[in-house]
Amino acid sequence: MNKYYTHKIVELSSEMLGKEVIVSGWIENIRDHGGVLFLDIRDTTGTLQTVSNDDNLFKGLAKESVITLKGVLRERSIDTYNPRLETGKIELLVNKLEILSTSLHELPFEIITSKNVNEEVRLKYRYLDLRNKKVKEIFLLRSDVLHFLRNKMYDLGFTEVQTPILTASSPEGARDFVVPSRKFKGKFYALPQAPQIYKELLMVGGFDKYFQVAPCFRDEDTRRDRTLEFYQLDMEMNFVTEEEVLKIGEQIFYEVFSQFSDKIVSKPPFKKISYIEAMDKYGTDKPDLRNPLVIKDATEVLKNSTFNPFKKSAIKVIVVEDIGNKPNSWFNEIVDYASSIGMPGIGYLTLLEDKTFKGPIDKFLSDTERENLIKKFNMKANSVMFFIANRNLKIARKQAGLIRIELGKKLNLLDENKLELCIINDFPMFEYDEQTKKYEFAHNPFSLPHDFADYKNKEVTDILAYQYDFVCNGYEMSSGAIRNHNLSTLKEGFKIVGYKSDEIEEKFKSIFTAFKYGCPPHGGMAIGIDRIIMLLKNEQNLREVQAFPTNAQGEDQMMGSPSYLTKEQLDELNLIVRKEKEYE
Repeated sequence: MNKYYTHKIVELSSEMLGKEVIVSGWIENIRDHGGVLFLDIRDTTGTLQTVSNDDNLFKGLAKESVITLKGVLRERSIDTYNPRLETGKIELLVNKLEILSTSLHELPFEIITSKNVNEEVRLKYRYLDLRNKKVKEIFLLRSDVLHFLRNKMYDLGFTEVQTPILTASSPEGARDFVVPSRKFKGKFYALPQAPQIYKELLMVGGFDKYFQVAPCFRDEDTRRDRTLEFYQLDMEMNFVTEEEVLKIGEQIFYEVFSQFSDKIVSKPPFKKISYIEAMDKYGTDKPDLRNPLVIKDATEVLKNSTFNPFKKSAIKVIVVEDIGNKPNSWFNEIVDYASSIGMPGIGYLTLLEDKTFKGPIDKFLSDTERENLIKKFNMKANSVMFFIANRNLKIARKQAGLIRIELGKKLNLLDENKLELCIINDFPMFEYDEQTKKYEFAHNPFSLPHDFADYKNKEVTDILAYQYDFVCNGYEMSSGAIRNHNLSTLKEGFKIVGYKSDEIEEKFKSIFTAFKYGCPPHGGMAIGIDRIIMLLKNEQNLREVQAFPTNAQGEDQMMGSPSYLTKEQLDELNLIVRKEKEYE
């Protein structure tokens, strides 16, 4: 049999009827139709039904074994056409079979239905899961998207540069993955959380426009939209303004989503929303604008309320029209959800046709308060007002944002045929941590603050930064900033969060040394590749779009990582591992 050329199944068509062909692949299924055996063979391009006049040819074969078949292509009878297959009108009459590799074990799951299997099992046998057509399509799309993005960056005049994977630990916000050095005893490398410092050093090095498809590593608890390692399209530009960076981001997002999705994509320029406005109106800095509900503030209207939960509280409200006739059970589900996110409950009022309210909170309202609520929030008959109150403004905003999301889901307000993009900008440079009783960087420590020279005359939390995120359908898709290339104001920023001058120079030695040799104004952003694929494929979990991800606990049971090192390895690295009891 010719082992050097086989047809791809996708190449086979009715035009080749009567011709002898060779196909290779995996046995997807063997079916016995009253003594006639049919074998379905699958390669990376499709599935083909085959049949043999030799009753024994297909007997004893195991599913998922790898074989090569030789035979003549013929048309299937009309009553056996299979419209689910591209090859559904043809079949291969086999005259020769060669087993290339036998599947020796019972399959842990059926390949064709693997997406319905428990994730732990799928990831343990990921190489089998990848044989599933729907799973494989994700990575074929990912390859096409990366090809498109790279070409786009070259067309825009960017230079691709690879930055190191082994680097120095840096307090950039997340927890580092560290790698012990064999040669330098007691010292450690770190895996990069992002190429942040390297790309700024490339700007100092005189590169005009840099990009790379960069792996990033963060030792944090995983969740649906965050994994231990991920890829981003990283870019940086010299002598650039925030508006210029945003225009490039708009172009990239619009073109990649339009190219690879049939959904309606926001057209540039995208809606720009300041961080403060986003928190006030949506309760989050990554709002899903497909949801038309908007959070409003009723603190002033109800500042004299006798209702105890409203006293000295920030009061947020969400008005939803035409739901006053929903059954009590529907509202009870909202109350239960509010309890699940840490609220003591949630108050709500229904406006009746006679302009009176129905609801337990009504008895605590004065006539003036009722009138002002209707007027200020333009309430209509049969609309319902939900109340979220907390003495901590941040908590009130966050809880209102979660209630908004839940209402949007329960009322089916999200148009699944849209990719709604926006830009969040003007993030605060600093935030105050109530637990540590100190200021922290709210975003990126290397961002350029607004009017920072005048920071001594401002409240620290009022200092804004040239920072921006691209958001789509409730997901942060990209984050970036115009960088602070001024050493003195960079130092002042680090001092505000508690660093001493010598600590700053020590922990960020590379960038503070490099900037002393002349640093141009620069800025950039990093686009989340995994999240782009996740939205394009309507997946709800980043792990679905990564070829070999860890599980939700950060373990890779397929490879057995993380794993213990041998005593010899530990000795070579000059490491001592504490016994398990010492961790308790």
